[in-house]
Amino acid sequence: MRSLRYLDCLRADAALLGSAAAADLTAPVPSCPGWTAADLVTHVATVYLHKVETIRQGAWPSPWPPDLSGEDPLALLDRYLAELLTELTAHEPGAKALTWYDPDQTVGFWIRRMAHETVIHRVDAELARGAAVSDIPHDLATDGIDEVLVTFLAFASAGWPEDFGDALPALSGRTIALAAGDRHWQVRPAATGAAVTADAGPADVTITGAPQDLLLWLWRRGPSDGLRIEGDAALAEGLHGLMRDATQ
Repeated sequence: MRSLRYLDCLRADAALLGSAAAADLTAPVPSCPGWTAADLVTHVATVYLHKVETIRQGAWPSPWPPDLSGEDPLALLDRYLAELLTELTAHEPGAKALTWYDPDQTVGFWIRRMAHETVIHRVDAELARGAAVSDIPHDLATDGIDEVLVTFLAFASAGWPEDFGDALPALSGRTIALAAGDRHWQVRPAATGAAVTADAGPADVTITGAPQDLLLWLWRRGPSDGLRIEGDAALAEGLHGLMRDATQ
């Protein structure tokens, strides 16, 4: 996906997020236990501000977080979305920017990451409202699958395998295949981390589904009902557990 497309998705999903949350800011968010819709909106606004300051300063902002208590969450969302878009579009995607993902230290990383941060939390807001989840564009959902597998699961499990407890060694030596549309991935857990490649081929379990269904399942925002699981179903549940640890 191109940066302009990510930015269009970011704008659209931020608007949907705000609209869904505005229905009842006191509503609990089932996918984020302990949070209300107000907490969710404030979190997203704070994430936006954090990225603005990180790019501006070329360093992680400190002290952090700022005291935003007493402010209207929806106003914060609008304010810091505007600042984020201004900051992201003021630089070329390839411009240097500090990120937590060592292989990509560019503004483009944050453009992509903020688009996916927003769509997942937009889903959270819709779940809190009790409404049907709005469609996620296929290109964004497919890219989101790749992002969460590579940028979260593979990177985090290689860097901090101890955070995954016994799950990685327990799944070591097995192959998990995923497919959505014409895209394919293989996950190969090991005690030292989970390798992710964009390959198709034999596997101990294959998980196939529409991009949105697979994305929401990986982010633990949706059930497996719409997915086809062929092979060792327990291995699919093992991957689901790894995703919990990678994304929490």
